[in-house]
Amino acid sequence: MAYIVNLFNGTQLTVVEDGTIDQSTDLKLVGKNYSGYGEAQNENFVHLLESFAGTTAPSNKITGQVWYDAGTTKLKFYTGTAWKNAGGAEVASSEPAGLNEGDLWWSTVNNQLYGKTGSGEFVLVGPQSAGTGTTQMLSATVLDNTDTERNIIIALINDVPLYITSNVEFTLKTEQPEGVPTLTGFTLVKRGVTLVNSSSGQTQNNLGNPVSGDTNEPIIWGTANDALNLGGRPAADYRLTSDSVNFDDAGFTLGDSNDLEVKIDTDGTSPIIWNKNTTAGDKLYLGATRPSGTATKILAVQNTDASNTGLFPVTNDLYNIGSTTKKFAQIHATAFKGTADAANGLVISGITYAASIAVPGTSDKTSIVSRDSTGDITAVEFNGTATKARYADLAEKYTTGDTDLEPGTAVAVGDDDCCEVVPAKSSLMCIGVVSTDPAFMMNSEAEGQYIALKGRVPVRVKGPVKKGQAVYAWEEGVCTTTATTGLVGVALESNDSNDEKLVECVLK
Repeated sequence: MAYIVNLFNGTQLTVVEDGTIDQSTDLKLVGKNYSGYGEAQNENFVHLLESFAGTTAPSNKITGQVWYDAGTTKLKFYTGTAWKNAGGAEVASSEPAGLNEGDLWWSTVNNQLYGKTGSGEFVLVGPQSAGTGTTQMLSATVLDNTDTERNIIIALINDVPLYITSNVEFTLKTEQPEGVPTLTGFTLVKRGVTLVNSSSGQTQNNLGNPVSGDTNEPIIWGTANDALNLGGRPAADYRLTSDSVNFDDAGFTLGDSNDLEVKIDTDGTSPIIWNKNTTAGDKLYLGATRPSGTATKILAVQNTDASNTGLFPVTNDLYNIGSTTKKFAQIHATAFKGTADAANGLVISGITYAASIAVPGTSDKTSIVSRDSTGDITAVEFNGTATKARYADLAEKYTTGDTDLEPGTAVAVGDDDCCEVVPAKSSLMCIGVVSTDPAFMMNSEAEGQYIALKGRVPVRVKGPVKKGQAVYAWEEGVCTTTATTGLVGVALESNDSNDEKLVECVLK
């Protein structure tokens, strides 16, 4: 009678027939009256004892089976979908399958440990790295110049130390124990945070000069609520903004001999800055020094006599007041002597005329005509002779109804009161064409559209046309070469298209 073999959960695994061995699992299941059952049973016990040790996973595995991976020397169990380590992290070059939340994976490519989340993602446990090096806060024990061990924290970015945190001040020994990163740029480590290249107590560049923020040396940026020094001077040397600095009415003087005197108030007279220890005729100079060169006198405040009192340039025709990009808002004077390259007005017979861009229809009669940004000049009327015009047709305004007609539409006189002209057709006499760019505009103040009466204009033509052919009004203001009573003009160009298009014509 065959054996029915069930799993622990009661599910049938297999049926073993009499006198046979079932090998659907990695253990041999012996049937009734099998003659060699002793060897098979003994091998089963040995395989269980050694946990199927080998470099290749058992091929007939079932859920819960244990296997000793001799290749990695790790004990593993089968989850039903994958083999998992019974202890420690999974070691693989890529994300292993079959891991659950909380399982660990060691990447042999990055040499980093990852943990799996409940959402199925792997997150980095450590160590952190950036580029080809290490980026982390590293706790290390270093030696000072007396061989005393000092515990510090090193801020590393891609293996490069940026700053050191220490609870004591000491000088680093040149040679450090194995495992300590190379601490280039560090000699004197202060209590607190010491930036690289700041052994003198102040961060310096590669030339030994204090950094200014324009170099690549590290600086602590942000706001500090206190500082020990400002520009190398203690805070006690400075006054707070809340302090009041007062001078009496006598003011104050500057210079070894008190040459420059600043008077705040002198018995009710106006304040004054003056060159105190000089004789009459001497000047108070204002000047500046260029990045390379000596100090240059630019302006002299002078009070010598009636004709030599005021502000004078030290060198004639050399210095400027303002520039094209740095201008004063207003300069007031009784008279300006010299040449100006621009003016807001022109004085004619005692009357100042300002330049303006006139608007058609206005009565601006007191300004000088000026071109606009496109170079055009506008006025109410022009008296004189014009020698040329930009465009090519003579046009007059006519009313065309509620909707403007398209440019190039041939028009005829309307037969009702709604408008003066309507789109021409073959039975009507054509009087002109809706203009695009009239050269001479008659009745410009009237309502309506400009209708070209003479000249050359684009005309709406349907069907092929050849240069020199006559074109006639046909229907809805569109023309053709078919002769009708509504002659429009003569084509100045050829066009083989059967569709409607604009063809330049001379009007007849």
